[in-house]
Formats: sequence, structure tokens, C-alpha cells
Amino acid sequence: MENNPNYSTTIKSMPFLFLEVKKAASLKIQGLSYPEILSRSINDNIFQVNTESRKKEIAAAVIKRLKVLDDYLIKKIVNGSIDTGKQVALYALMKTDRLFYEFMQEVYREKCLLHDFTINDADFNIFFQKKSEQSEVIASWSDYTYYKMKQVYKRVLREAGLAKKQKKAIMITRPVVEKDLTEHLREIGDNHYLKAMLGE
Repeated sequence: MENNPNYSTTIKSMPFLFLEVKKAASLKIQGLSYPEILSRSINDNIFQVNTESRKKEIAAAVIKRLKVLDDYLIKKIVNGSIDTGKQVALYALMKTDRLFYEFMQEVYREKCLLHDFTINDADFNIFFQKKSEQSEVIASWSDYTYYKMKQVYKRVLREAGLAKKQKKAIMITRPVVEKDLTEHLREIGDNHYLKAMLGE
């Protein structure tokens, strides 16, 4: 259950997807397999989207995220508090999106450690510039792609409850994570994701 080793822009069209992830997690708890969830997406339009391709894309993205979660975490999304569910969904996103995870580690966490709780456009620009120097894939992206990624990252942080909008910037609001969730992530060896989320 390691991070996807490749950088991608999938998050642009598949951002936080909390409600979709929660719906699929609920079906998984009811005993449906991942192929059955995909089938329900296509045939019953459980994610309420307009096109056949979008039904498949969302189901694939949601299933990919659920697959990195154990039963305990899947149940937390469905039965835990909204905040806890969102934290688990964010953890799943970090586990399946390498670049977003690196942003959380190198920008969000660093900002918290420095007690500088504003993330502005310059911070995003520096991050993407640094990554483009390290990766030919990222270097090949257009300016518009960088712009879209920046917008989506801001939105994900806001929807996950880790930031609030402040003019063009975002203000970090560090989450309060339940003790049992914290202990579980440490037990399964994923403390680095927890630290990224908590800014520790």
C-alpha cells in the first residue's frame, strides 16, 4: 500500500470526492466488491454524473483510494464524525497522489512547523517550480495546468477542513484528530501521513 510512484494531474478532475468516497465505502461495508461498485456506478449512476466516461472515472478514482484503506479506516469514513471521515479521505488521497502528499509534507507541514499559517500563491509557485526541476513529467506541464493544480489543492484543503479562504491565500486550520485514529495510523506505520496532516 505504497504511494503511486508517478506524478499525475488526476486530482484536477478528481479532487477531494468526499461524498463519493463515503458512498462507495458504505457499499463496501454492505459487502459489495469493487467490481460491483463500479457496476453500480455505471448502471445506477450512484455518483450522479452525466456521462458514461465520468461514471467510470469517478468510480475508478474512488476505488483506488478505498483500496489503500483497511477495514477500520473504511468504517471510520462511514461511521465516524464528518471531520474524521474527511481526515481519512484526505489520508487516502495522500496515499494515492504522490505530488499532493509531497505538497502536504513540504509546504503545509513546513508552514505549520514555522508557525506561518498562510499559504499564498508564491508558496505554490515555489513548490511547483522546485518539482519541475526534479521531474521531467512536471516540467512538461503547461502554465494552465499549474494554475488548475493550485486551485484544486486550495479547494481540497478547504473541503477537508485543513484551511480557510483568505482573499487569494488560504489560512491553515490544523485539524484535531481522534486519539484512536492517530494510534491506528501509527500502528500501521503511516505516521508520516499523520504528521503531514497535523503539521507536526
